[in-house]
Amino acid sequence: MESRLTVSSSPHIRSQETTQKIMRDVTIALLPAAAFGVYNFGMSALLVLVVSVLSALLSEALVQKMRKQPVTINDFSAVVTGLLLGMNLPSTVPIWIPIIGSAFAIIIVKQAFGGLGHNFMNPALAARAMLVASWPVQMTTWPQMTVDATSSATPLGIIKEGLDVSMPSIQSFIVGNVNGCIGETSALLLVLGGAFLIYRGIISIRIPGIYIGTVAVLTLILSGFDINLTIVNIFAGGLMLGAFFMATDYASSPITAKGQIIYAVGMGLLTTIIRFYGGYPEGVSYSILLMNVAAPLIDKFTKPRVFGGAK
Repeated sequence: MESRLTVSSSPHIRSQETTQKIMRDVTIALLPAAAFGVYNFGMSALLVLVVSVLSALLSEALVQKMRKQPVTINDFSAVVTGLLLGMNLPSTVPIWIPIIGSAFAIIIVKQAFGGLGHNFMNPALAARAMLVASWPVQMTTWPQMTVDATSSATPLGIIKEGLDVSMPSIQSFIVGNVNGCIGETSALLLVLGGAFLIYRGIISIRIPGIYIGTVAVLTLILSGFDINLTIVNIFAGGLMLGAFFMATDYASSPITAKGQIIYAVGMGLLTTIIRFYGGYPEGVSYSILLMNVAAPLIDKFTKPRVFGGAK
């Protein structure tokens, strides 16, 4: 009762939500797509996911011990970072890749800037971008899905490189019987995980809905209204994983509703431009990171006027 009578500055907001509850819900939402990745790619995928999560937990604990801070690995934030990074890796990467990536995500991107809530960009995506720039061969080597497969490229890679191979069916894109990173293949399970987070009130539909919608509209226009190519660009690649689980990161996305709309449209524009005109077949990671950097500026120009204050 005494804690309720403590005098403090505004705002006076009481909530039952904790960091641990929020991060636990995100972990639960990610698990179906992660489990499907293990089913799709085998035990090598499970090893990558486990090593990525354990490396993130160990990095967090070591840094906090060195800085003489309370160890907070039980809040699930490091678990989410490690799991997201693992889901953004091919199942064929050497085991040292997720170790280095998780350490970079936690130590450099998260803890060096003050810890949870102070990171200016998504730690898992920043680590993935670093790994792609440093070890592009390992990060773009995909497993052979079946014995009869004619190519081990991802669907977006097939389009980008103009390979003369048959594309998977639309059902394969939705269910996840395609090549790609461990956790990005099943659009259906990622959407269900995102819907769970929306139902729980962890995220809103604003950012993922506008982001995916922008990619869909721009792809339809740039492709000359090719419906099949538009569907491929929506369901293939990391769009669903990025839109629901990384673009919505609290610390690195705008706070205001107007800012979130600008942020989501910007990501959709950048993703489509990179996919159509860039050197990479996928543009989700870089588009989110670039808009993460722009988020403080977006908030500055979209913050609402204080009631009764100057215009």
